[in-house]
Amino acid sequence: MGKPTLVLLHGVGLDRTMWEPVAALLADRFTVRALDLPGHGARPPVGARATLAELAEGVAAGVPAGAHLVGFSLGALVAQHLALHRPELAATLTSVSSVCKRTEDERAAVRTRLHLAETDFAASTAASLERWYAGTDVPPGTVRRTEATLRANDPGSFLACYRVFATADAELGPRLGEIASPALAVTGADDPGSTPAMARRLAAALPSCRAVVVPGARHMLPVERPAALVEALTSFIGESAHA
Repeated sequence: MGKPTLVLLHGVGLDRTMWEPVAALLADRFTVRALDLPGHGARPPVGARATLAELAEGVAAGVPAGAHLVGFSLGALVAQHLALHRPELAATLTSVSSVCKRTEDERAAVRTRLHLAETDFAASTAASLERWYAGTDVPPGTVRRTEATLRANDPGSFLACYRVFATADAELGPRLGEIASPALAVTGADDPGSTPAMARRLAAALPSCRAVVVPGARHMLPVERPAALVEALTSFIGESAHA
């Protein structure tokens, strides 16, 4: 029997290479596929009216039936959309650093970040790096690599995808209860955007989901604390296989 397939979906403005620390720890147990979302990495830019459905459709061909879906931030929303609309693809669903059912204050905060990106792309990049990495022990070279990935984005395509990230949780929220896949929500205790409260919200909304909060971690959990994420992920998948 071959190894089970794990599909990794990155966040807005990033690409599949963000998963390298996690993929290295999983390669002995899984066939790992890290995919670029439409408008990211090696993919062409998306149009100004991009939707969550378009992003999900753009990766679905790379997801074999019965895969373990793992999405980070925007990628988590894409994974949730796939689990909802293409349930045959999702043996399990893991949402890493995911937003869920933003409150009015949380929605206002992401609109402010979107406005900064629309008016000053360079300042938005700097603010993202500060929000993701401030106070962490992530090596400076890794931070510079993330910065280079962010700066390489087509600005219009990035903004279109950021608008999806800023709004799609409202679209998904009322239907999360229809997702049948066993699910896990993982976030960092110090993540200022995808907060532990959101992870618990997601766990409450999905029929079969639990929340795991990683102490001392911020938003870039797959980069900052890959071993902790892999431990939570593999424990969850193992338990689901034996359920």
